[in-house]
Amino acid sequence: MDVGDMKRYIRETFDGVNALEANGDTFYIYDPGRDLPAERQLPFATIVTGDHYDDASDLGRPGAWRLNVGLTRSAYGALFAQGHGPDVDHTVPDTVLPHPIYARQHWVCVVNPGAASVDAVRQLLAEAYDFAARKHANHRSRRGSS
Repeated sequence: MDVGDMKRYIRETFDGVNALEANGDTFYIYDPGRDLPAERQLPFATIVTGDHYDDASDLGRPGAWRLNVGLTRSAYGALFAQGHGPDVDHTVPDTVLPHPIYARQHWVCVVNPGAASVDAVRQLLAEAYDFAARKHANHRSRRGSS
């Protein structure tokens, strides 16, 4: 699966998602009305294609890119029940790993997702999307009832 395949998969699979692009990277935000204020535009997944934000995955290599996915605490805990140490090699491709910077916020990453991780990646994206949609609905209902 290349970066174009992943972008296409997210675009075709998940309704109500706004894709924002900057520096060749893509940020996926659940915003079905395209009306979220800037301070509420938090992505549930990102695709980064370079070392703009960190260099842990060495994305300067030809063809290297990284999918990042924000999970619930329980989903993250199910993946990494034993925790993770500082010795994680974030350059390893096709493996679900704790995010090099945002693991404490329950984010995971996969460099160049492929055959070994594609099923897990699709499940994680679905969980992150569902969580983003629930947060959006909860915010709308609280705002409507005030």
